[in-house]
Amino acid sequence: MKYHSQSFFYDDPWAIVSLAYFLRYPNPYASHIISCDVISRSVSPSGNLHTTRLILKRGSLPRWAPKGIISRAESWSTHWEKTLRCTTKNLEFTKVMKMEESVFIRQTEEGKTIQTTEARVFSGFGWGLTKRIESHGLNRFKAHVQRSREGVSVILNLIRESRLQLHPMTLGGDPNVTVRSNEDSDDKTARKAQNGTWARMKGWFSNSKG
Repeated sequence: MKYHSQSFFYDDPWAIVSLAYFLRYPNPYASHIISCDVISRSVSPSGNLHTTRLILKRGSLPRWAPKGIISRAESWSTHWEKTLRCTTKNLEFTKVMKMEESVFIRQTEEGKTIQTTEARVFSGFGWGLTKRIESHGLNRFKAHVQRSREGVSVILNLIRESRLQLHPMTLGGDPNVTVRSNEDSDDKTARKAQNGTWARMKGWFSNSKG
C-alpha cells in the first residue's frame, strides 16, 4: 500500500470553498473527466448533506490499464461545523489497482479554509507488479493534486465575479456573502464577467465541445 497526504489553505471562507468544490467539474484543468453525475442526495435528520456521484475519468495510463475508470464519490457536508468530507474510490479493476482519495475541508479560526487530501493506493495484481502498479498510481495522484487545486481556484474566481447565491440548506448560509441571482445582476457585474474568468471559461467550454 502506498500513502500520500497534502494540505493547503484558501483565503476564502468555508462556504465558498465548499461550493466551489461541489461545482469543480468541468474545468480546464480536468480534461480527463468525461462525466460527473449525481445519483443520490439527501439531508440527514442531524442536518448533514450526503451526496453520491459517479465520475468517469480517462487519461494517459499504461497500456495494461483500462482507458476509462468509473469512480464513486461520497461527500458529507456539515454546515454548523463548517466541514466537508469526500471519499472517492474506483469501482472497476479494483484487483489491478484500488485508489482511495479522502478530502477534508474545514474552516480555520482565522476564517480561512484548509483542505487536507489523502490518497491510498492498493494492488492485488501479483506477478511481481504490485509495487510497480502502486507506485504508478501514487505518482499519478501527486501529479494531479496541484491541477485539482487550480481547477477549484477557477471556480472560486467564477463565484467571486458572478456573486453566486449560497443556499443556506446545503452550505449553511454565510451572512458575509452577497446574495445575487441572474435576474437582478446589474450592468456592472455583466461587464466585469465579459472580461473576466467567466468569459474565459465560456470560451473553454465552447472549444471543448467543438
